[in-house]
Amino acid sequence: MKRKSLKPQLTYYNMAEGVTAFSSTRHGGVSQGNHGEFNVNLYCGDDPENIASNRKALCQLLKIKADRLVMPHQVHATGIAQIGKTFFRLSEEVRQEVLEGIDALMTNEPDVCIGVSTADCIPVILYDPEHHAAAVVHSGWRGTVANITGVAVTSMQMAYHSRPEALQAVIGPGISLQNFEVGDEVYEQFAAAGYPMEQIARRDGKWHIDLWQCCRLQLEDVGLKGENIQTSGICTYDHSDDYFSARKLGIDSGRILTGIVLH
Repeated sequence: MKRKSLKPQLTYYNMAEGVTAFSSTRHGGVSQGNHGEFNVNLYCGDDPENIASNRKALCQLLKIKADRLVMPHQVHATGIAQIGKTFFRLSEEVRQEVLEGIDALMTNEPDVCIGVSTADCIPVILYDPEHHAAAVVHSGWRGTVANITGVAVTSMQMAYHSRPEALQAVIGPGISLQNFEVGDEVYEQFAAAGYPMEQIARRDGKWHIDLWQCCRLQLEDVGLKGENIQTSGICTYDHSDDYFSARKLGIDSGRILTGIVLH
């Protein structure tokens, strides 16, 4: 059978000149079933050959070298890794060690794609136009409770002298309040973390949490301007034909890649 040509279909975000920011969709790759079609995540049970083909197509589309696509092995914590020139001098084995247990990446290196994987969790992109630096964040509910987005902003301040009021942010596709139903124990963790529950939660039989609003509040709390924060508004659960949703498809399914490339 002739393999179809790969044309990854990405959702792009307008952040700034000299920046490519995006989230992948399910379309334009070769993966099958609940991993189909376009999955580049190594940790969700997909065929390694299909992942390799999809990654190659993505790098060609982004016009970067294959080893310049950097993705961590996420664990729903708050670890962040800085990707600089020395990272690319490391062996592949050591690179994987650096990326193990990491849920956010930051860089100021050109022609490098840093990206995080999600399938209902919230991806956040941060861009510093003053220092041409960026970060990407995987903010699941545990990471949101632990304020990983705030940690990323603080890390950019330390690494690149970023000013929060100058940062641009995109809150990418994720599960909406309507579909993110949680137990009382999850609600209590958000309440204990000091969230204004009247703003982020709603009771409809069970509690529902608005992770998009949580991320926005975190960004504003560390100094970002409201007008500099974009929210995609795409619910992965409602749009699982176009974006992966673990709640809809199961954990053994593909992942969205949300990334940024500095040119």
